[in-house]
Amino acid sequence: MSDAFDELNIHDENGALASDFVQAVSDAIDARDAKTLRSLVKPMHEADMADLIEFLRPAERPIFVELQGRTFDPEVLPELDETVRDALIDVLPNQIVATAIRKLDTDDAVYLLEDLDEAEKQDILAKVPKAEREAVRRSLDYDEDSAGRLMQAEFVAVPPFWSVGQTIDYMRTEDDLPNSFVEIFVIDHLFHLAGTVPVSRLLRTKREVSISDLMDSEQTIFHVDDEQEDLAYKFQQYNLISAAVVDNDERLVGMVTIDDVVDVIREETEEDMARMAGLGDEEITNTVFTTVKARFIWLFVNLLTAILASGVISLFDATIEQMVALAVLMPIVASMGGNAGTQTMTVAVRALATRDLGAVNATRVVVRETTVGMLNGLVFAIIMGAFTVFWFGSQQLGIVIGAAMVVNLLVAAMAGILIPLLLDQLDIDPAVASSVFVTTVTDVVGFFAFLGLAAVWLF
Repeated sequence: MSDAFDELNIHDENGALASDFVQAVSDAIDARDAKTLRSLVKPMHEADMADLIEFLRPAERPIFVELQGRTFDPEVLPELDETVRDALIDVLPNQIVATAIRKLDTDDAVYLLEDLDEAEKQDILAKVPKAEREAVRRSLDYDEDSAGRLMQAEFVAVPPFWSVGQTIDYMRTEDDLPNSFVEIFVIDHLFHLAGTVPVSRLLRTKREVSISDLMDSEQTIFHVDDEQEDLAYKFQQYNLISAAVVDNDERLVGMVTIDDVVDVIREETEEDMARMAGLGDEEITNTVFTTVKARFIWLFVNLLTAILASGVISLFDATIEQMVALAVLMPIVASMGGNAGTQTMTVAVRALATRDLGAVNATRVVVRETTVGMLNGLVFAIIMGAFTVFWFGSQQLGIVIGAAMVVNLLVAAMAGILIPLLLDQLDIDPAVASSVFVTTVTDVVGFFAFLGLAAVWLF
C-alpha cells in the first residue's frame, strides 16, 4: 500500500470518520482493489466499519463486503441501521449471509434475519448447521420486542454438585460457549435455574470448592415473553451486567447481556424523541419516499389542528380589525404556551418511560408543574405587559396580554403533564400522541384567552 494511504487517519478531530478516508475506501471499491481495501479497513472496529458502510453509496456496499472475502467481520452486520442492513442482505448472496450467521451469537443472527421474507430466511437457515439453525428459529418464534427475541441461546450452565475445578476445565475444553460472559448459571437436572456464579468469584476460589457453596440464589430472572422495556428498566435499576431468561416451564433457555440492553435503551430513547416530533421510526438512511410517507401523516394531523386554531381566530375577526396590535401580539401568546407545554410534556413522557412517574407521585408532580406554570405565567405577564405598554402605549392592552399569558402558561403546564398521564392510562404511547394534543390545547386556549379578553376588556 502506498505511503499516502499509510498517512490516512480513520477519524477526524471530532471522532467521526474522516472524509478523505471514506473517499479512499470508495476509490478502492471503484477500482475493485481488494488488497488496498483490506489494508484500509483492517484496523477498524466493527462499529466504525458499520458507519463506513452507511456512508458508502448503496451500490458500493455489497462490493465492499465481497472484496473483503473471508476477512470480512460478520460482527459488522448487526451494527448497521435496519434500513441499510435489510438492503445489504437483500443483495448479498445467501451463502455469505449464512456464513455470517454461523459466526454470530444467536441474538445477532436473529437481528439479521428477522425482517427478511420467509422464503429467503429459510434458504439462508438451510445453509447453517442444524444446532445453530434450530437456536435461531426458536428465537425467531418469540415476539419482536420480547426477551426471547433479544436473548442469546449460548450460555454456560453447570450442575450445583460440580467443583470449581471441573467447571474451569469444562470452560477450557467446551467449544460451544458464548464469545463473552460474566457469570455461570447453576441448573438442576430439569434445567431449572438454581443460582449464578460470577466468573470473577469462580477464578478466585480453590478448585475443590463446590459450585453450590459458591452460587448466589437471589437473582433477577426474565421470562421469554417479558417486554424489552422491562428488561431495560431492570438492568438500569439493579445495575445488571447479564441475566437469565427462562421459558414458560421455568427452564433456562438463554441470557441477556448489557450490550444488548444498551442498544434497547438507546433505541427506546431515540424512538421517544422521534415520535414526539412525529417522525416514527425514521432513520437518516431511509429513502426519500419512505421519509415523506412517514412524515406526512403527522404533518396532516398538525394541519387539522392548525385549522382548528384558525377557526378560533376567525371568531374574533371583528375585534382584530378594530386593533391591529392584537394580530401582532397573538403569535407571542400562542408561542409561549406551546413552548411551555412542550417543556412539561417532554419531562412527563421521559419520566413515564423510565417509570419515575406513576400513580404514587402523579398528584405531587401535577401540582408541581401547575405551580411552575402559574409562576412562569406571572413573571412573563409582567415582562410582556410592560413591553406592550412601552410598544403600543396602552395599559389596557398590557393587562390583557398579561392575563392571557398567565392563563395560557398555566393551561400549557397542566396539559403538558395531564395529557401524557391520560394517554398512558389508556395504553396509548404518550410519546406518539402527546405533542399534537398539547399543541392544539395551547394554541386554542392562547388565542381564545387573548382575543376573548381583548373583546371584553377593550371593546
